[in-house]
Amino acid sequence: MPHRELLALRQEIETLRQGNAQLQTQLLQHQDQDQNIYRFLFDTMDEGFCIIEFFDGPHGPLSDYVHVLANAAYATHAGIPNVVGQKLREMVPDEADGWVARYGAVLRTGEPLQFEQELVATGHVLSVTTFRVEPPERRQVAVLFKDVTERRKAEQALQQLNEQLEQRVSAALAERRLFAELVDDSVVNVHVLDTDMRWLAVNRQARHDFHALYGRTPEVGDYLPALVADHPADRELIMPLWQRALAGEQFTEIGAFGQRHYELRFNALRDQDDSVQAAYLFAYDITERVQEQQRLAKAEQALRQAQKMEAVGQLSGGIAHDFNNLLGGIINAQELMQQRLAQQRYAELEPLLELSSGSAQRASALVHRLLAFSRQQTLQPCSTEVAALVSDMEELVRRSIGPSITLRSHFIARLWPTFIDPPQLESALLNLCINARDAMPGGGTIDIEGDNICLDSEQARPLEIAAGDYVRLSVADTGCGMSAAVAARAIDPFFSTKPMGQGTGLGLSMTYGFVRQSGGQLRLISTPGKGTRVELYLPRHYEQPAIAPRPPARKALASSAGGQRIVLVEDQAALRLVVGEVLEELGYQVEAFENGPAALAYMQQCEQPDLLLSDIGLPDGPNGRQVAERCRQLYPELKVLFITGYDESAALSDGQLLQGTSVLTKPFELEALAERVRQLLADELP
Repeated sequence: MPHRELLALRQEIETLRQGNAQLQTQLLQHQDQDQNIYRFLFDTMDEGFCIIEFFDGPHGPLSDYVHVLANAAYATHAGIPNVVGQKLREMVPDEADGWVARYGAVLRTGEPLQFEQELVATGHVLSVTTFRVEPPERRQVAVLFKDVTERRKAEQALQQLNEQLEQRVSAALAERRLFAELVDDSVVNVHVLDTDMRWLAVNRQARHDFHALYGRTPEVGDYLPALVADHPADRELIMPLWQRALAGEQFTEIGAFGQRHYELRFNALRDQDDSVQAAYLFAYDITERVQEQQRLAKAEQALRQAQKMEAVGQLSGGIAHDFNNLLGGIINAQELMQQRLAQQRYAELEPLLELSSGSAQRASALVHRLLAFSRQQTLQPCSTEVAALVSDMEELVRRSIGPSITLRSHFIARLWPTFIDPPQLESALLNLCINARDAMPGGGTIDIEGDNICLDSEQARPLEIAAGDYVRLSVADTGCGMSAAVAARAIDPFFSTKPMGQGTGLGLSMTYGFVRQSGGQLRLISTPGKGTRVELYLPRHYEQPAIAPRPPARKALASSAGGQRIVLVEDQAALRLVVGEVLEELGYQVEAFENGPAALAYMQQCEQPDLLLSDIGLPDGPNGRQVAERCRQLYPELKVLFITGYDESAALSDGQLLQGTSVLTKPFELEALAERVRQLLADELP
């Protein structure tokens, strides 16, 4: 090679090395930011949280406890600052026995407990959720609570008012008197209907809320079905409830009307002969309670997703390394093909084409696997074949642990199905392997094993699970192991032996939570200097997993005799050229544009095309989904095919895929594109 070309090549290599170093620095910075957010969330969460540890005191065994962990919200809700290190009987000696009895029962039985109790020393009424921190030998209980003093006062006042109100209502009806003057100032919705579904009484709050929902105000004598006739969904909900009450049934239901949620208490009113004369409804607005429950559920889901994204961050270095290798293979193969073309050595092109195509397909598979793992998913337990799940995850795990560590998987027999959420098990498996990797900085071996095990009562008792059949999934390493003290705290939230910024301490604790939620158990066995073994016991499920449909056989490209018109929107010139030529060779008429505004300008003045084929991530204006929505305003029946380098969720609008729409993820084979276009135009897609 001439000296000048060699020098240019060296300069290009140095430039690539500098760019790679900058990329790795940016990845590390983002990783540190992501990992620090978990402690921030813990310290800034609205609810008070603490962990207490029991000890033997002068009042007897396990008669006192000390606060070993608390967040900032503890003082806000309990009214006691600087609680860490304080003992219960020194803090609130006059009421210590009651708190010891509550939490002591949780420690002894392992059963979670929910209750409300006043902390007399501060006058705060606390709503408490508490559970034991495993194993029991640690003598620790976790407590999550919030101050509900004002709500308790309001509920007590409301309960007293409602009791008085119901008593007065019953007395008034028994004496054939209406009671509107007694309930008009109540915050509860009160309705009384006769057997013809006409109002006998309705209070001020009920009239206000009804008008806010339906734009009409009910008065005595009005006919209920007529006032809700323009709201068929609410009519179908409320009418059967009134019919049940007028049939003599007493019951309580929860219903959503507009943006409000109500607890509906129905009862029948009878005469002296026990015949139903009317029915009444007390409707309590519980919207704030429902919103609080939804907020907590979203926070729980966000924490699970954040923990999964920490694992994705751990993959970044390995992914960058593998992509450089794959891209190097593609680039080098193309350089050789250019040389062979110049040398007219055409017979040697096919192996190089296969090499380039294979590297590109492996890169595509890696991206799709990473996207499938990292995207946020709703928890959906189902019958799962653990061995197949582990097999699908092996490639991702290998890229996360690096070439210095050997990964082996072994399943003694065909594993029983188990009823779990697959994405959660994937996340748990990856976290266990990352932990094992970090315990072997000089290299080693990770063994993933699975077997079926039948536990009798003697074997199940130490694991604190019921006797029965279980699938045991184990991850073992040959690393440094843990001391007994570290192993005892390994599943604690936020406990980590890694330096600050290199781990949140959530991986093992959330794996433990997932397994326990699934009815199983996590067992950790570790010996310093010999390694660690984590065993997941998952209950056997007796329903076989659904069989995934086989991919359709590859079809040869076939010409289209219809000459349908397709509008193509793709900002990448190379892909736009290739897709356009392929579709035209198939017999379609193609109009191609590089951005949304150009395509929309054309659509404004052309006849309706048969198909819009658009990338989602378009620059310089509306994205592909927005282009499709605007085109649908012009042509409501227009069929749409999205192509995207993201996962399929990028095409969703308000969580839904537009009707008559399909998604094809990049990179795709030309046969797949041709078949999808044909199916859309022929209305063969479900």
